Amino acid sequence: MGYRVAVAGATGAVGRELLRILAERNFPVDEVVALASPRSVGREISFGDKAVLKVQNLETFDFKGWDLALFSPGGEVSAIYAPKAAAAGCVVIDNTSHFRMEPGIPLVVPEVNASALKKARRGIIANPNCSTAQMLVALKPLHDLFKIKRIVVSTYQAVSGAGKDGMDELFGQTKGTFVNDPPTVAQFTKQIAFNVIPHIDRFMEDGATKEEWKMAVETRKILDPDIQVLATCVRVPVFIGHSEAISIECERPIDLKKAREALRKAPGVILRDVREDGGYVTPIECVGEDATYVSRLRIDPTVENGLALWCVSDNLRKGAALNAVQIAESLVEQGLLKNGALFPVKE
Repeated sequence: MGYRVAVAGATGAVGRELLRILAERNFPVDEVVALASPRSVGREISFGDKAVLKVQNLETFDFKGWDLALFSPGGEVSAIYAPKAAAAGCVVIDNTSHFRMEPGIPLVVPEVNASALKKARRGIIANPNCSTAQMLVALKPLHDLFKIKRIVVSTYQAVSGAGKDGMDELFGQTKGTFVNDPPTVAQFTKQIAFNVIPHIDRFMEDGATKEEWKMAVETRKILDPDIQVLATCVRVPVFIGHSEAISIECERPIDLKKAREALRKAPGVILRDVREDGGYVTPIECVGEDATYVSRLRIDPTVENGLALWCVSDNLRKGAALNAVQIAESLVEQGLLKNGALFPVKE
């Protein structure tokens, strides 16, 4: 028996990826609807190899009778329409940052904390930040072994994390460089082509950016409330694929052999760590892939019980759309997603 599934924000980069992954993974759907803003109504979007969906208006859509809604329309829009969908008995998996830290709303990476889905009380489940998701997939098996107490991470985040407009800006600036056109800076704070920008989201009072704050608080909500996190988040001129250089400090002594074995067995992780030229994974190789890749695994001699690694993943997939669909799959597997409603919506 299939489900009636709505995708909100369907015309964006993540929305299109949601539709693609639902079809690729044969999620049990009886009906799918693509939703977006009024200006996109009537546009056609592919679903699978043959189906074409006509975009409908999110603002006027009636969610009553729909089982599941995958939201990625932006935080301000989700804040308005996700609760309306939940109130109609439609379970929402939201990809924006709006609900992530709210009580009663699980923040879930299925390979890490799928059991948290049982604690949902408001009909909404939150998808974590893209950089947090891939990092925690890689770190969960190491935390189980060695008990991580501190994480220092530097991210190298692709422009697709800023949506289609971010990708267009990188393309336009790169092309313009070769024909002597001055760069147009709109989506980022400085030129992104042939540059790196140590600034994602707004600055906070302590000097961190909100993106860096997200990685810290989300890690504590998903993995362990006692872990300390220092993140430096950097936008780089890559279209798709986030990379992270991660150092962890643990409570228990590091055994490199056991770390490798745990990573090889971990769900969602592929370890490719050969100490030779090219024996690691880079962003261009992870595009279109579901896995989180780990390379450059080595002891960090600067701290007691330290370990360093390199981690890459497709940010549009595991960092966003894939994780949302995996949450939906986990709901089905746990018997939590029923036709008509996932669970009673009680404020």
